[in-house]
Amino acid sequence: MNVILLKDVEKVGKEGSVVPVKPGFARNYLVPRGLALPATPEHRRMVEERARQAQAKQARVHKHAQQLKQKLESRSWTLKLNVGEQDVAFGSVTAHDVHEALAQAGIALDRHAIQLEEPIKVLGIYDVPIRLHPEVGATLKVWVVKA
Repeated sequence: MNVILLKDVEKVGKEGSVVPVKPGFARNYLVPRGLALPATPEHRRMVEERARQAQAKQARVHKHAQQLKQKLESRSWTLKLNVGEQDVAFGSVTAHDVHEALAQAGIALDRHAIQLEEPIKVLGIYDVPIRLHPEVGATLKVWVVKA
């Protein structure tokens, strides 16, 4: 019996592929769990349409990430750090602080997308990497100044 896989199934095949399986395996395991559908012409059309929609959505998300990258890299961001005598820091600038600065500017971004390896504890200019999409990354120019 041929089935169309709706999800990746280990040792069987990848999502969207048509694979031959034993009828009992398809009837008792794959179809009830929503992992596959019988390979009929209407199911093939449905899976092809679903793949086209997913590809179009992925293209929209990628385009949005590219636009956001341009928006982020077109300006620099100033964050304030409390410092004492001789410019000794009282605290640090973290990914959370960068996230709040972006939110105040009206940019909605997941806090975990900000890939600051360790908190910034010294005044200066820093490049902060941002992961917007698996294929799109941006670099923020952050100025850390005295509060």
